[in-house]
Amino acid sequence: MDVKQEKLEKKALEITKEFQIGETAKTATVYGSGHINDTFLIEGEKRYILQRMNHNIFPNPEEVMENIMGVTVFLKKKIQKAGGDTKRETLTVIQTKDGKGFYLDRDGEYWRMYHMIEDAISYDKAENQQIFYESAVAFGKFQQMLSDYPAETLHETISGFHDTKARYQVFEKAVEEDSCDRAKEVAAEIAFFKERKELSKVLGEMQKKGELPLRVTHNDTKLNNIMIDKKTGKGICIIDLDTVMPGLAVNDFGDAIRFGASTAAEDERDLSKVRCDLQLFERYVQGFLEGCAGKLTKNEIAMLPMGAKVMTYECGMRFLTDYLQGDVYFKIHREKQNLDRARTQIQLVRDMEQKWSQMEQIVQRYKNSK
Repeated sequence: MDVKQEKLEKKALEITKEFQIGETAKTATVYGSGHINDTFLIEGEKRYILQRMNHNIFPNPEEVMENIMGVTVFLKKKIQKAGGDTKRETLTVIQTKDGKGFYLDRDGEYWRMYHMIEDAISYDKAENQQIFYESAVAFGKFQQMLSDYPAETLHETISGFHDTKARYQVFEKAVEEDSCDRAKEVAAEIAFFKERKELSKVLGEMQKKGELPLRVTHNDTKLNNIMIDKKTGKGICIIDLDTVMPGLAVNDFGDAIRFGASTAAEDERDLSKVRCDLQLFERYVQGFLEGCAGKLTKNEIAMLPMGAKVMTYECGMRFLTDYLQGDVYFKIHREKQNLDRARTQIQLVRDMEQKWSQMEQIVQRYKNSK
């Protein structure tokens, strides 16, 4: 173990004393594969998760925790009413000794603590279609249980996170400024996004017209943000609630498809390997609508394929924007990685366009799922 990690784990163990866990923790160990917050497994008589929040990404940690506390308390009431297990089916925030949902240390760092969800596992990649289906049911159920939560009362933890129109404007500016002299080499990629400019507006305009309702959305619907029960194989708990805020259900659906139904890695160089797997798409549609249990409107259901295309378009545009600006946002581990990421998203959008009628037919097939 390096000295830096040892020092951090020692500090984390000390921080646990500030939370109401009813015991003295014995060990703190760096835990998980998250890229945003520093996460520790705390062990004593019971096990806990302690996190040091990244307030560079989330400039208002108090608002993040206010959202999380509000949503998890609301979920616990729903779970209890349904006869479920409130300790396993949603996160349980452990309060500090002065009754807060977070602890602010002398260095200005924000910490939070959760009970560990035992006998459950998360996956970075779907090992089979069933796991992908179960993740869809879980995210759909998340929508269903929060369908009557007043979304407008939540804080926007990252401003304009899925404002695709605003993302397009940033992209245009990056192309115009061309600060790293890279625009010439990616003229074809730039043209792709400009030719589909209308995609940046469609969902936002529908929401403004009241055709798509504002809902509580997770905004990071990757497979590894669901705890899967080891015994039953069912998705039991949605985690990583930092980006829970007002949004569109079709965006949550779409981002899950963008990442989970792709047949290749996000930075795959061989574009012949990149396509949207319609079998995985169908399983996710089936699971998501089943989990939503009739809470989505007709417009939302009809726009699920559009959510997948728009989220893929938006993400690809963000990767290309970052490449044009000198790779300042997304972490890269090799030269042109962001460009490769942008190209895979472009290929996915093209593939979705070719399969559009099939995608719409699949949604129609499951639109009455309860």
